[in-house]
Amino acid sequence: MDKISADSDVLFYYNSTKKWLVKITPKGQFHTHLGVIMHDDTIGKKYGSRLLTNKEKYVYLLKPTIHDHVMKLQHSTQIVYPKDLGYIAARSGLCGGQTVVEIGTGSGALTIFAASIVMPAGHVHTFDVDEEFMKTAKKNIDRAGVSDYVTLKKLDIKSSKRIPVTGADLAIIDLGDPWTVLPNVRKMLNDGGALFAVCPTMNQLETLTTELIQNEFTDIESTEHILRPINAREGKTRHAFRAIGHTAYLCYARKAHFGRARPKTVEPDAKKTL
Repeated sequence: MDKISADSDVLFYYNSTKKWLVKITPKGQFHTHLGVIMHDDTIGKKYGSRLLTNKEKYVYLLKPTIHDHVMKLQHSTQIVYPKDLGYIAARSGLCGGQTVVEIGTGSGALTIFAASIVMPAGHVHTFDVDEEFMKTAKKNIDRAGVSDYVTLKKLDIKSSKRIPVTGADLAIIDLGDPWTVLPNVRKMLNDGGALFAVCPTMNQLETLTTELIQNEFTDIESTEHILRPINAREGKTRHAFRAIGHTAYLCYARKAHFGRARPKTVEPDAKKTL
């Protein structure tokens, strides 16, 4: 069984609303309203152990999952939440060894999730135009331990004359105007490859759906996912007062061939990446 060491990431867990993702350092201290946790007291312990703070509160030492990294990552943009991430993976058939293209890295939550699935043989190529977002995303990707399976690049896919990746199994678009990148995204995808766009509003879904058809995509589906927690306790189980409601709409589609005459374009380099 894994044991905690210096530089380990540990989730200090008290309850569902009080939990902290912490990197262990020698002589480090973590201060909370529940008391102080001495980092040295965690080193050598098994994940799942619990510690007593100086205020006599028990805190469990849990091994962080990708869900924990996503929910605790540093972010300056709205992230894609686990309730949506799971559906993206299931609907697209995302699996190990695949190539993923992401347009709009943001804080890197979706990047981390996709990389954790396609690794070790697969890869995520993610593109953004905001250098500050990219710096934050890189820190989050590195901390989650998936940086070897991610290529992060500054590039505006909307106006790019070069196709940086071909043969992708899945393209994920998280932009305010996702339809503007569809022509180039289509060139990146394998025949029959999947696409997911993350849209905050229904107006975006309407425009996107029209443009997906114009760009020869089929199996188009738009969904919204609501997560309703349950407080399960003996004799008084009920719905939680708070639920994770609207975060984004998801639009799914697959690259197809309608048999239309398409304008001639310069073919991308035969290599998978430039």
